[in-house]
Amino acid sequence: MPQSLSRVWLHFIWTTLQRKPFLSDPSVRDEMWRMLVSTLKEKDCPPAKIGGVDDHVHILCGLSRNHAIKDIVQHVKTETSSWVKKKGPDMRHFHWQSGYGVFSVSESNKDAVVRYIQNQQEHHRRLSFKDEFRQICAKHHVEIDERYVWD
Repeated sequence: MPQSLSRVWLHFIWTTLQRKPFLSDPSVRDEMWRMLVSTLKEKDCPPAKIGGVDDHVHILCGLSRNHAIKDIVQHVKTETSSWVKKKGPDMRHFHWQSGYGVFSVSESNKDAVVRYIQNQQEHHRRLSFKDEFRQICAKHHVEIDERYVWD
């Protein structure tokens, strides 16, 4: 086939370092989501939904044919971290955790993942981040070593 085509959706999850609540201010969080959108677009990864709570983010985006997953994550984390540190003295110690989770999403499940990300505030009234991440990993048959997955 002479033309290269793809449609791959990815669900990314990562936290602030040590899950510090740097994103507790709704205005900072909203700005961060807009910055994440912009940064993902720079890497040709169209975001379908971005959301999260005080200490972590969920991103559903398309995967560019031109970039490796690890390079996308590194670019997004570096750019957004650098940007938010300039927001004021309270943010100068902001860092994302070093790791991340990434999970494939089929086209038929895309809308369900969008709704899941959209309902993060409500979801985390009942479930901790650790329990949420454990459940997502189990659903995708990803084994985690609890000694190394949390920072």
